[in-house]
Amino acid sequence: MLNYYYKDSICSFLTKSVDQVIGEITISNQFDSNLNQNHSWVAEINCLQKALQGLEGTIFFEFSIPRMGKRVDTLIIIEGVIFVVEFKVGEHKYNQSSVEQVWDYALDLKNFHEPSHQALLVPILVATEAKNIFSEIVTTSHNDNLILPIKTNGESLKIIIHAVLDFYDEIQTVDPTGYAAGRYSPTPTIIEAAISLYKNHTVDEITRSDADATNLSKTTDTISEIITQARENNKKIICFVTGVPGAGKTLVGLKVATTHLDDEGGEASVYLSGNGPLVAILQEALARDKIKNEKEKGVTLTKGKAKSSVKTFIQNIHHYRDSYLVDPTAPYDHVAIFDEAQRAWNKEQTVSFMKRKKNKPDFDHSEPEFLISCLNRHEDWAVIVCLVGGGQEINTGEAGISEWLAAIKNWYPHWSVHISPNLTDSEYSATDAIAALSNVTEVHLNPDLHLSVSMRSFRAENLSLFVKNMLDIQKEKAIETFNQVKEKYPIVLTRDLKKAKQWLKEKARGSERYGIVVSSQAQRLKPYAIDVKSPMNPIHWFLNGKDDVRSSYFLEDVATEFHVQGLELDWACIAWDGDLRYANDGWKTYEFRGSKWLNIKKEERKQYLINAYRVLLTRARQGMIIVVPDGNSEDSTRKPEYYDATFNYLKSLGIPVIS
Repeated sequence: MLNYYYKDSICSFLTKSVDQVIGEITISNQFDSNLNQNHSWVAEINCLQKALQGLEGTIFFEFSIPRMGKRVDTLIIIEGVIFVVEFKVGEHKYNQSSVEQVWDYALDLKNFHEPSHQALLVPILVATEAKNIFSEIVTTSHNDNLILPIKTNGESLKIIIHAVLDFYDEIQTVDPTGYAAGRYSPTPTIIEAAISLYKNHTVDEITRSDADATNLSKTTDTISEIITQARENNKKIICFVTGVPGAGKTLVGLKVATTHLDDEGGEASVYLSGNGPLVAILQEALARDKIKNEKEKGVTLTKGKAKSSVKTFIQNIHHYRDSYLVDPTAPYDHVAIFDEAQRAWNKEQTVSFMKRKKNKPDFDHSEPEFLISCLNRHEDWAVIVCLVGGGQEINTGEAGISEWLAAIKNWYPHWSVHISPNLTDSEYSATDAIAALSNVTEVHLNPDLHLSVSMRSFRAENLSLFVKNMLDIQKEKAIETFNQVKEKYPIVLTRDLKKAKQWLKEKARGSERYGIVVSSQAQRLKPYAIDVKSPMNPIHWFLNGKDDVRSSYFLEDVATEFHVQGLELDWACIAWDGDLRYANDGWKTYEFRGSKWLNIKKEERKQYLINAYRVLLTRARQGMIIVVPDGNSEDSTRKPEYYDATFNYLKSLGIPVIS
């Protein structure tokens, strides 16, 4: 259910004075208005009372868009048309950022507000002092009853409204009361969720609360109960949370961390991740938001100061580890949340790193062993929460979850263990480690520690299953799951990168983010101006706007699995190189060295490459296009046969080809 600061019939609204309408907005809803806001309302009300003469319907002022933390200036329902109207009072130009603002409002309603799914939404930008321009009603290839934003000035708003009503004269009427009371079930990006959590300590208003999403709250409640149990009984507990890609593991971690951010009751917690780009992007996004909020209050805050407070909330696991190499005392935090725990380093990698980089020749532990030892320094209680992604180890030395289980068995059997039953699934490779651990300590199985529903794609919850079946070469199952997702989640195939870029730009609306993602081994896409070795800054790529050549929108810099793991795009282009090739007897894996492709022989590294494509293929929230190039018979490193079998396999799953 959405809220608003004013609702009235158009007939009643037209009879009221400007002061009366403003009085109802401010007094009835305790709106903290200022002189500038009142000036804007005066102009908006005068404009609307002229534009709506002779019409019947319902008008709302300050209609909420919770996921965005914003309010639409005016929402007007006339017959079956919903006008989403954003005013820029005194503005002489139609700024693109303002066009995207009203478009984003309409998109949010279309995607997440149940009564808007089928309704006709018409976003209108009113730049009150701008020149009159030609306006037309344009639909899109999405065919979802959301038209392109219309730009108008204050004088022409009446003409625009009547033109739309004339164009859609036989559309089903919308009940305004039912519309405002309809269910709102958003799925925020991890960046949106982190900002909301850090600011408000809650994401309840901006996340789904339907039956499919209850698993998320059950899991966070279960972890909170474990923390309480540990504190009250002076126990040390480690728990393992599993989940399908995009199910919300990071969101669970952030929510637990913010719940205890202020150290109430001595339960201070910290969110830790070894995913450098994810940590950097979240820290930057939170710092930018903090600076913006302080600026609105008239306070100047430097980036350095903003980031210093953010870093108490989100930290890089390696920085945390290094600080307690030097400091032998117990950590400040009693609760540590390790995201993507499967990516912690094994003993070989950790020992090598400590000798080479930290001048610690006597160090003799895996990363999980050392991290547990830090929390074990507490004399009373401690809780470790390991968030685990199955089949997502993508780098040399990443131990998988079995290294954590072995550390408890060998060094910390006095710790109580709570695990998701799904940790025994094949992609976690932990069955033997769990059996061995059960011989020395009690292992509690709790199904509420598994997140089974993907929250990343609000369009296709079975996307991760489709990708799993595809990569497992379970062809019949892949075809079945593809047929389940294809109506709401477009997946298309092409051999032409230029067409893929056009497809992305056509599909993305408003500020929806799109970009090209590739495997870090995809070194023979250079002829298409895709160079995985070219430096790119993930902060600029993920956070900057369409006017910045470093952003994903420019489709120049590409991101690899290391940049995008744990993050998401709205629309993605996956460029598929000859590093992973389909064959009837399974995937063939290659790395490019010098001037030729070489077989990857180690099973571990083969799996890393397949997992890299799993990460890439599950990044998009709304749809994706896969590019498998034709190759070139004159280039021995890009022979057509390196690509054709993969293309034909994907095509055989039913993925449509755009030519």
